[in-house]
Amino acid sequence: MTDLSIETASAPPPERERASGLLGLIPLVRNRRMVLTLTILSGILAQAATLASLAVGAWLVGRAVTGTAGEHLVPGFWLLGALVVVAAGARWWQAYISHDLAFALIETLQVGIYDGLERAAPGYVLGRRTGELASVATNDAELMEFFYAHTLADYVGAVVVPLAALAALYVIHPLVALALLPFLPLVASVPFWLARRAGEQGARVMERLGLLNAETVEMIQGQRELAVFGRARDFLDRLMARTKALAVAQRRYGSRAGLEHAAIDILTALAVLAVALVGVVLVARGGLDRALFPLVIVLAGGALAPVVEVTQTARKLGELRAGAARVLAIFHQRPAIADRGRDARPADTTVRFENVGFAYADSSRGAVLNDVDFVVQPGETVALVGRSGAGKSTCANLLLRFWDVGTGRISIGGHDIRELPLSLLRKLVAYVPQDVHLFNETVAGNIRLGMRGASLAEVERAARLAQAHDFIIDLPDGYDTICSERGARLSGGQRQRVAIARALLVEAPILVLDEASSSLDTENERALQAAMDELRRDRAVLVIAHRLSTIRSADRIVVLDGGRVVEEGGHDDLLARGGAYAGLVASSEEFQ
Repeated sequence: MTDLSIETASAPPPERERASGLLGLIPLVRNRRMVLTLTILSGILAQAATLASLAVGAWLVGRAVTGTAGEHLVPGFWLLGALVVVAAGARWWQAYISHDLAFALIETLQVGIYDGLERAAPGYVLGRRTGELASVATNDAELMEFFYAHTLADYVGAVVVPLAALAALYVIHPLVALALLPFLPLVASVPFWLARRAGEQGARVMERLGLLNAETVEMIQGQRELAVFGRARDFLDRLMARTKALAVAQRRYGSRAGLEHAAIDILTALAVLAVALVGVVLVARGGLDRALFPLVIVLAGGALAPVVEVTQTARKLGELRAGAARVLAIFHQRPAIADRGRDARPADTTVRFENVGFAYADSSRGAVLNDVDFVVQPGETVALVGRSGAGKSTCANLLLRFWDVGTGRISIGGHDIRELPLSLLRKLVAYVPQDVHLFNETVAGNIRLGMRGASLAEVERAARLAQAHDFIIDLPDGYDTICSERGARLSGGQRQRVAIARALLVEAPILVLDEASSSLDTENERALQAAMDELRRDRAVLVIAHRLSTIRSADRIVVLDGGRVVEEGGHDDLLARGGAYAGLVASSEEFQ
């Protein structure tokens, strides 16, 4: 089984390419100009060959009904047969080449969506529902196939072929061409009559589809809780309400689209009728050969056919615009932090927080950290403690550069971490979060996340250090056991130990543990502490914890309160002071 791996995110596109809506999809074609050219040529050839075959057939009918001898029609039949073959082949070529272009570009979009989420994480993702983001990455991205395969190139053919047909009608008789001319722009303009409403309705459809997907994912993930509290029926009712809301939006969208369809059909019929009336008058007055009358009718209808074809696709433009806006909003997400670091690897891994201040951009409570100063030396374990909201996890996030400091700096070996390449920083710092995410992969594959080339022996060594080996070998397939989505097959403590093994495998010189032992029982925590005594010899370890047993084992304790460092020292020393730390220890709500 292949191990799970994550590719490096690509750089965001230049600012000038960040157009929104459907226009924003066009720059993605720049690396596939040849395929796009072939798509346009195949579309023009298919439409032109179809129109030509209809015209030759009409010409043959006109000649036949006016008494032309059969032997004189034989070359026309050969030409008709050849044109039918060309039209059929061109249609196949158009379908093949246009979908080859479309699916390649959809792949680019979907990879770009992942890259956009990675660049902007975790800020952009926080607060957004998994189902809605998944809907953008799948439904909205797949919808763009319609734009690339059935819209982009077809619009070129819808201009070239009708103009060619109009020119042919002009050669037959200028009045016939003049009768058709007003209807071409009229038919083409129908989708734009209600364009604003189409855009609003399309956005509403895509929004409600995203909400429905989000509710569905949440219901599936929360089945246990819903069953325990007897709320499955209530949640199903919410799901049905979302389904009905989507159906209402789709009906309104379909009603408007149907109105456009009816308008197009009426205008097309009027166009052919106008040309037929002019043709009848010209034939009656001798201005038009009777044998050419069927050809005139067919050319009139054929000239409108490509226009009608693209107007049918244009009826979906509202939905396409809404989908494109959602996709491109993620595709062009700005990086949460700028990766411009060029410094080399630091000589040592001393971590320093120097007068660090930070406030979240969307927070109304002001600064989370104020003038925070502390040091973590190699071979030292520092416990960061404080009440909920004191800024402990924020310190870990800033060290990993999920966000950048507002004031002050964080350095590793004297190098400001903003001057280090992100790829290097993430190799220097291993992180075990409180909320562990395991992928639907094998246990070994999840441990190898940070080092996909690691041998099984290396994986087992890391698992033993994390006190995970014993429970792993008891699983049905040992290290090859599939963890299921989000590690659902494992308990909370087991997931935490796999995450710890994952971090230890990387052998990063700096280790950050954010409540990493919160789900471990007392026995396993003692074993993990024994392992950590071995690991801390050459690592700088920053521990965020509430468990007193974890905190007491630290070499030094840094106490945060209101975003400031208020105390620092050893466990016994801080207790003796009777200050903030002593108050935390005395509070059963905080330390257990």
